[in-house]
Amino acid sequence: MHPWQPYLNGFKAHLQLELSLSRNSVEAYLHDVAKITQFLEFQGLTLGPEKVELRHLQHFLQWITELGMTARTQARVISGIKAFYRYLMLENIVPMDPTRMLESPKIGRKLPVTLSVSEIDQLIGKIDLSSAEGERNKTILETLYGCGLRVSELTNLKISNLFFNEGFIKVTGKGNKERLVPVGSTAQSDIIHYLSQVRTQLPIKKGQEDFLFLNRRGSGLTRVMIFTIVKRLALKAGIKKTISPHTFRHSFATHLVEGGADLRAVQEMLGHESITTTEIYTHLDRDYLRSAIIQFHPRNR
Repeated sequence: MHPWQPYLNGFKAHLQLELSLSRNSVEAYLHDVAKITQFLEFQGLTLGPEKVELRHLQHFLQWITELGMTARTQARVISGIKAFYRYLMLENIVPMDPTRMLESPKIGRKLPVTLSVSEIDQLIGKIDLSSAEGERNKTILETLYGCGLRVSELTNLKISNLFFNEGFIKVTGKGNKERLVPVGSTAQSDIIHYLSQVRTQLPIKKGQEDFLFLNRRGSGLTRVMIFTIVKRLALKAGIKKTISPHTFRHSFATHLVEGGADLRAVQEMLGHESITTTEIYTHLDRDYLRSAIIQFHPRNR
């Protein structure tokens, strides 16, 4: 049994019986507290709630910010954790409340720009699918959003690194580090369609045969081209936010985290280095990563 479980059971009973909260509200509170336990596990810290200090909570905040969680969601998570510690104080389980000095992020605080699912649909809806280039561009955006790739990881994506039978693609991230990223059904079917119907019509240049995305002359795409595609579509869709290809990566992380995916799984899928040098990187089971994205990514619902 997880060391926090007895306390969580007590907290749940307190919310249901003493505060008469609805089932959804109780689940939301428990969900918020679960995020701090995930963080502690990720850090390799086996601390009970009575051993948690303000510094641990501050590192936790830094971590969820890095993962792209919005200020509004952060504020909600903190309020859930504060409610948990109020309960522990009430029951004399902890001698002092470490959340007392923990500040919620200001809602106006600058965090990465993200797009809502409907804004992403709006943007993709402006692509002219009657052209080969349009079909390619749709596939590019679905791959950026469906897999949370950096723009360089997308332009360097190789056909030989698509493992659709297993449901993964292999990408080369910063420092030439390779990682496997789960790929959902939308991105997968778009890539298959692009490969069989669009890419086969191109005059492929020597040395470019393995690159997935090509321009009309059969050469690999540049980062600038991907930026241009995104900027033009944003203009067409009337989206006023300052967005770039990286916005899809932030949106990927935010939508997964806000949908309830395990933070460690999202961090691993993004290929983030650990945020402080003392963190020990946890290697998560591949099936687990795949189930996290398939279950929680909006494209798979």
